[in-house]
Amino acid sequence: MINRRTFSKALGLGTGAAATSLAGLQGIPTASATPRTGTRTPVVPTVRPGTHTSFPSLKRVRAGLLDIGYAEAGPARGPVVICLHGWPYDIHSFVDVAPLLAARGYRVIVPYLRGHGTTRFLSPRTFRNAQQSAVALDIVALMDTLRIERAVLAGFDWGSRTADIIAALRPERCTALVSVGGYLVTNLEANLQPLAPQAEHAWWYQYYFATERGRLAMEDTVKRHDLARLVWDTVSPTWNFDDATFERTARAFENPDHADIVIHNYRWRLGLADGERHYDHLERRLAARPVIEVPTITLDADRDPFTAPGDGSSYRDRFTGPYEHRTLRGIGHNLPQEAPTAFAQAVVDVDHF
Repeated sequence: MINRRTFSKALGLGTGAAATSLAGLQGIPTASATPRTGTRTPVVPTVRPGTHTSFPSLKRVRAGLLDIGYAEAGPARGPVVICLHGWPYDIHSFVDVAPLLAARGYRVIVPYLRGHGTTRFLSPRTFRNAQQSAVALDIVALMDTLRIERAVLAGFDWGSRTADIIAALRPERCTALVSVGGYLVTNLEANLQPLAPQAEHAWWYQYYFATERGRLAMEDTVKRHDLARLVWDTVSPTWNFDDATFERTARAFENPDHADIVIHNYRWRLGLADGERHYDHLERRLAARPVIEVPTITLDADRDPFTAPGDGSSYRDRFTGPYEHRTLRGIGHNLPQEAPTAFAQAVVDVDHF
């Protein structure tokens, strides 16, 4: 995203005993990154965006601090792909991607992140924490509960950040990575520095959420709905989606914790809200900008206002394993839903590195 390369270099992690599950940082590799060798991989058939409007299977499972709602497609014993959405989006960002991957034999898991859709906190006493490490630990807990040892992690926005963290700190759980926007691990200290005015302008809602007015707007169901629609319109300027497409996702914002999670996420990134102390050791590791050694494809959307110039050069050094970068022309921020075939092809390709 825009300067998420510089604006988001240091994230945060989960809570309690679960925090230890990300603590096993592997040795930093010294090998230089290498491009894909050109081995032949299956070609994903082209699908028109919006071909699918729902998932065949919606499930729930208790994992870590949450009762996680998720969609599932494909064979139960297939290699696993976990697709991770961002804000203001939900699992429908992958409604066309999932059947493409399922048809290639993958078991596709698409969870609602905390504060979205049918995902709920198990306890009313749990702090509604949305620092980056907490969200990443949710996905590790989901994998543990579903007995998924390894998976291809693929995401955008909050989902890219979450996948990047797991790939960096728990590479043994990540077969490969598809990350829209590149290396999005947040660095809280770096986030204190202003960006170029054009970049700051695109982040208007982040600063709005730092105010009491912004919090009240997110707690108002009508204003929250309209704000999310405005974000969709501005960050995906070439995507000709209809009202029904937005409304399917907007239902995910009716989650009782949605406002608290979104407000905390953006305030935490700006240093305006505290995380939880028992994640501090994980945040320190992330602040050091750990490299990602697993096979990776990074995707940029050239009509996304959050895409930094340089064709991925600003984060290239963070990926030290097999690597490829792709820029999608005429595509905006919600890349998986706007360009499902290209996203699914990246998943298949990186799995064959």
